[in-house]
Amino acid sequence: MAIIEAHGLTKTYRSKSGPVHALAGLDLTVPEGTVKALLGPNGAGKTTTVKVLTTLTRPDEGTARIAGIDVLADPRATRRVIGVSGQYAAVDENLTGFENLDMIGRLYHLGRRESQRRAHELIDLFELTAAGDRPVKGFSGGMRRRIDLAGALVTDPRVLFLDEPTTGLDPRSRLALWDVITSLVKGGTTVLLTTQYLEEADQLADDISVIDDGRVIAEGTSDELKAQVGGHRVVVSLTDAADRDAATGILRRHGDSEPVISSDGRTIDVAVTNGPESLQRVLGDLDADGIDLHDAGMRRPTLDDVFLTLTGRSTEVEAADDAPATKRKKAAA
Repeated sequence: MAIIEAHGLTKTYRSKSGPVHALAGLDLTVPEGTVKALLGPNGAGKTTTVKVLTTLTRPDEGTARIAGIDVLADPRATRRVIGVSGQYAAVDENLTGFENLDMIGRLYHLGRRESQRRAHELIDLFELTAAGDRPVKGFSGGMRRRIDLAGALVTDPRVLFLDEPTTGLDPRSRLALWDVITSLVKGGTTVLLTTQYLEEADQLADDISVIDDGRVIAEGTSDELKAQVGGHRVVVSLTDAADRDAATGILRRHGDSEPVISSDGRTIDVAVTNGPESLQRVLGDLDADGIDLHDAGMRRPTLDDVFLTLTGRSTEVEAADDAPATKRKKAAA
């Protein structure tokens, strides 16, 4: 049963340079008790989708329902069944962790006793007991994200929206937050997650929707999406970047797609039909041309390969909104 349904969502913003089509007929379905990841580059429409579904903005066209509630017709009822955690921790730095959660409960009219009970429960769940009585301004980045996520859960929502939840976190804090999200889903919570971290989508999501230019351009499980870009990729690392063009031509002859070159020009990879045979032929041709290699081998496709194939862009350096759109580029034809 779908707990989130959106059909034909459009949203256009006005800017000095002209209209910006943030959503262009986006469709989305999320089964109850699952994690859906929205994967896409900056400006793809991920955050706008979350804003529409969480009643923070209205679409120009389209419909949306959450837990059977019409999001546009009854935003107040929608807010009762959802929780939202944005890209940056929205907490009062002068209050303690406990006071922040208690305040959120009061704002939701839970009452003093229930607000405090829920605050204590969430402090324990997020392993913040030792820090619960300290002002948030002294928290680490990971602790702030945890208290922010706890705040989104004060009302025990059926659907949790996480917009780039691990942005800016160190690897250890990111893994800890993943464990919390996994635990919530096991308890029956549905999660809609936007992310630019491909490993995050691979690790957490039951289903992934790739968004670009305001539309869903592909969806499926991680394995299903990877299957779309072939079974293996041949990867070679050059000793001398000056051999890039010659090596790229060889990989192009033996590959099933346009070779992809790393930003430093030394690593090239390409999708192939028969991994071992293709690798052997590539190595033979490179040797015949006198091209020295630092390393060579095969690998399975990753979500980054999927993303690059579908959008022409990589998410390798898109951890921040102002980051460059790509780090890798397609080889010139």
